[in-house]
Amino acid sequence: MHGRRDRRSGAPGPSLDSFFVSEPTPISEPAVQAAVDAALAAIATAGTTAELKAARSVHAAEGSQLARFNAQLRNVPADRKAALGKLVGQARARVNQAIAAREAELSEAEERERLRRETVDVTEVPSRWRPGARHPLSTLMERMGDVFVAMGWEIAEGPELENEWFNFDAMNFDADHPARAMQDTLFVDPVDSHLLLRTHTSPVQIRSLLERPLPVYVVAPGRVYRSDELDATHTPVFHQIEGLAVDRGLTMAHLRGTLEHLARAMFGAEAQIRLRPNYFPFTEPSAEMDVWQPHAKGGARWVEWGGCGMVNPNVLRAGGIDPDEYQGFAFGMGIERTLQFRNDMNDMRDMVEGDVRFSQQFGMVV
Repeated sequence: MHGRRDRRSGAPGPSLDSFFVSEPTPISEPAVQAAVDAALAAIATAGTTAELKAARSVHAAEGSQLARFNAQLRNVPADRKAALGKLVGQARARVNQAIAAREAELSEAEERERLRRETVDVTEVPSRWRPGARHPLSTLMERMGDVFVAMGWEIAEGPELENEWFNFDAMNFDADHPARAMQDTLFVDPVDSHLLLRTHTSPVQIRSLLERPLPVYVVAPGRVYRSDELDATHTPVFHQIEGLAVDRGLTMAHLRGTLEHLARAMFGAEAQIRLRPNYFPFTEPSAEMDVWQPHAKGGARWVEWGGCGMVNPNVLRAGGIDPDEYQGFAFGMGIERTLQFRNDMNDMRDMVEGDVRFSQQFGMVV
């Protein structure tokens, strides 16, 4: 191919081929040795099998200097072909042997490192997975509810943010009753909205009477709120279970039998109850209920458990019930207090601090 002429001098310019095709390096002992030295240096510095694979691609694969020397052997004179073939062949063999040796070293080193990372120290303290547990208050509420469901009663619920009428007026609290004072009850702003955090689960009684057909047999477990300081025996947020039965011909005898059955389900077959006269706005007559614990820690004892009585006629009227035709009884007790009695716990703060170790000791059974 003729070169193009230079426009200024008219002399032939360089060929286009010279810009893209370089002359192959002639086969010689120094050239071959240089290619071998470069390959061995790259192989020795490869720190991983991936780096060694890259070095092999550059120095031993097709397109490498040694591969090009081998391709040139077909063009060398016959009298030199044997000597140069031996030179190139030995060089390629030396490089391939170095690659194989280095690959074995790196593979062994990487395997040792993998085993080191996967090694389990059997003398090390294991990190154990510890299962959680439901809070014993939740479990106990369900268990108490199950006692009544087994008798044919129903579970009832009501809002924790309650209207003052359901919490106080319908339950026969006088307008100037001390429980309505802000130092006892947590009212919600604005005050004229007449909303509060319910102080007991008794509002569920009225809601049940207004919503359900007669007769009514319901228990209402739930969270309630009081303006109390947290100490060993009090907490501003606690749980109650409320019971209400409204039917024809109910008496205090039915109330006592129901509470004795609950006490034995909670504290054992030998548990007993006693009723002491008391006053509550929503029941008449009213009684304080004590439970006898024959196997209590520190000896058998009577402990106050809750309040009860026959539903006040004014409460029945607030629920749209004729007190001359229907009678009812009601009761309520604290879940925290029940848990204390069942498990001989002295400090109520253990129940509200959120320490998972407290719940784990109960597991799924209370």
